[in-house]
Amino acid sequence: MTVPTAELAGYADVVLDVAVPVVAGDRVLINAEIEHAPLARALAEAAYARGARYADIWYFDPYAKRSRVRHADTATLSEVPAWLDARNEDLVRHCGVLLNIRGAAAPDLLAGQDPVRAGLDRMPYLTSRQRMQLGNLVRWAMVPCPTAEWARAIFGEPDETRLWEHLRPILRLDRPDPRAAWEQRITELLGRAEVLNGMRLDAVRFEGPGTDLTVGLLPDAHWTAARLESVRGHRFQANLPTEEVFTTPDYRRVEGTVRSTRPLALDGSVIRDLELTFTGGVVTQVRASTGADVVRTHQATDAGAARLGELALVDGSSPVGRSGLTFLETLLDENATCHLAWGAGLPPGVPEHLRGRDAAGLEAAGVNVSGVHVDFMVGGPDVTVTGIGHDGGEIELLRDDEWQV
Repeated sequence: MTVPTAELAGYADVVLDVAVPVVAGDRVLINAEIEHAPLARALAEAAYARGARYADIWYFDPYAKRSRVRHADTATLSEVPAWLDARNEDLVRHCGVLLNIRGAAAPDLLAGQDPVRAGLDRMPYLTSRQRMQLGNLVRWAMVPCPTAEWARAIFGEPDETRLWEHLRPILRLDRPDPRAAWEQRITELLGRAEVLNGMRLDAVRFEGPGTDLTVGLLPDAHWTAARLESVRGHRFQANLPTEEVFTTPDYRRVEGTVRSTRPLALDGSVIRDLELTFTGGVVTQVRASTGADVVRTHQATDAGAARLGELALVDGSSPVGRSGLTFLETLLDENATCHLAWGAGLPPGVPEHLRGRDAAGLEAAGVNVSGVHVDFMVGGPDVTVTGIGHDGGEIELLRDDEWQV
């Protein structure tokens, strides 16, 4: 890795001060790929310097995943190791800290493999990890780490330094005080969410090339940003970077067709030119120039996997979007532009009066329940986003990537 050691150490300090503040006695789990080792080590060093009780690094190797997709018995491809779930459950007991390092070393490593088999193997995604993140049972965050092969996927050459030069301002590490810069940004996003809450919208409509989709919202729809609180009252910022305001929609009230405006890197496969048609809240047609069968298999995971669980708005002021790059990494691409997600609804976006219900109660109220959650990008300067009131009145929210309210 070509990022200077001092810069990595500074980055790790920002992560553990802003995203997931670590205190003495914390257990810290770090999920990474082998190429992320320099950042993983810097995070472990910073965690122990803050008094962490233990910092555990787990490295995933996507090349071993490719071997599995090539050769393993099809019936075993959806299995996940029980010891990884046990690791997560132990962290839940202590309400510890989870850090997921993102930036796949080879985003399209499974190109040429059987797409159905590729869709069955969702490692390193774990349902136990989703559960603790959705429920804020731990403090958690996703953070990017540049690698040579990730740079090759973006630029056509393994220029890791060039990738880091793009990531530095996106992470606000170029600011005199990155911590204060992030505090200001989160305050701005929460303020934007309050404006949307005050509008009391009934639905949101996306219109653009290949897109005419209306997404119904829950009664008293709740908009928020990625400043969250754990079940034990710890405040944290789930993603670094984050540029979105989001809500959990009514999965039953989604109609129309939406065309993804950026490729989607999904567990080793890149889905290009994705189009989804929703009828009665369910995906009834999947089209893509590459990876359609991967999406179909993924959306067959359970009943909720082919329904929406998130609606997020991002404007053109996002440094991720202003970079002009498609990163082939959802953590970044979803913070470049508006996005939706199929799969589980997000608890922070659920209205207050529905919180505390069990899964069956939430589903009955229109909150999607699923073992998966996949964001895909649907916004951009050619897409207009309109809010629809309960009286049928309309107000433009985003046009030409600029807020209109």
